[in-house]
Amino acid sequence: MTVDDWHRARQADLGDVVGTVETIIERVSRDGDKALRELALELDQVRMDAIRVDRDRIDEAYDELEPKILDALEDAADRINQFHQMQLPPETWTREMEPGIVLGVRTTPLFRVGAYIPGGRAKYPSTALMTVIPAKVAGVEEVIACSPPRIDPVTLVALDVAGVDEIYEIGGSQAIAAMALGTESVALVQKIVGPANVYGTVAKMLMRGTVEIDFPAGPSEIGVLADNTANPRFIAADILAQAEHDPKCPSVLVTDSEPLAMAIGTALDDMLAVATRRDVLDRSMANAGFILVKDIDEGLKVMNNIAPEHLSIQTSNAQSLLQRVRNAGSIFIGGYTPVACGDYASGTNHVLPTAGNAMMFSGLNVAHFTKTSTVQMITPEGLASIAETVMTLAEVEGLHSHSNSVRVRLEKEE
Repeated sequence: MTVDDWHRARQADLGDVVGTVETIIERVSRDGDKALRELALELDQVRMDAIRVDRDRIDEAYDELEPKILDALEDAADRINQFHQMQLPPETWTREMEPGIVLGVRTTPLFRVGAYIPGGRAKYPSTALMTVIPAKVAGVEEVIACSPPRIDPVTLVALDVAGVDEIYEIGGSQAIAAMALGTESVALVQKIVGPANVYGTVAKMLMRGTVEIDFPAGPSEIGVLADNTANPRFIAADILAQAEHDPKCPSVLVTDSEPLAMAIGTALDDMLAVATRRDVLDRSMANAGFILVKDIDEGLKVMNNIAPEHLSIQTSNAQSLLQRVRNAGSIFIGGYTPVACGDYASGTNHVLPTAGNAMMFSGLNVAHFTKTSTVQMITPEGLASIAETVMTLAEVEGLHSHSNSVRVRLEKEE
């Protein structure tokens, strides 16, 4: 495999996807809740009465959960909350840049945000935690969540533990359309976050502008940079851990050690032989590849060009390489840092840019749920110091009223 092979494998053959999604968006825009019920029957084979999940159903979900699972959800939620609390910016900061000119920034949370929680092949209570908790930490007043019907009890409990305000049983691109456009049951949001399949991702991209989104996310992927000191079984286990998400999850190993690559191949065969979700793993592993490089320095350049969602560095000098990583969604340093810890409970966020988008986007964080306004306070002394520059540039642009708005203040002071 080459870097170009990797990027070609990540380029989805959209085919009729865009047209299908556009049709769904148009139906939701035109028919609202009626379209959501029809699409649930057509696409999910579920007859929907209520679209919103009521409190009684959430309480019943708690009754169905083993105490051990609830404890795990609460422990993971605490860790995620703690990490994201550290990302909070100052609400307002100001600084006197020069006498009489004070500049600053005012940070405010969004008011209403939508989180998409995938369903279908598997349940993802972890994504419920990862999307809702940062929004609540940021101060978002109303966080809603959509997930395909029927939502599993553990996902309902996870959403409740995270602090969600409203839950809707809506899947795929119709969920994105409902949150972006609004229906009789679903009030529109300012921003949609969360991973989705190709239909949901295309819907997010098509609706951007009507509503803000986080970034393209899904399906999952992993890149491993390793030398001959790495444990091949650890790497094989990490690759399969991401591969089991979806048949289209790609994996890439970049190494300067051919014996390591061969050992990892053997370990993968051994683990696959006894793995569950074998049907998904076999199809996903068809997208996997190994890239042999002359040394780890070259390997790091390759990884920066790949920009993987998850980057695992398992080399003798892993920590020293960190400062040279430019493009990765989340970075895992050393053999005892499995990607699964970041997926669930280390505290970092697992909603990350995929398909090379880590070159342009950051993973989900508190800043995704806030916006900033600049602040300026100028005294007469400060205005006098900047007036000539402002008036000159305004007049160059032919905006004489701009210039006059400064001049009248100077005359008042004379």
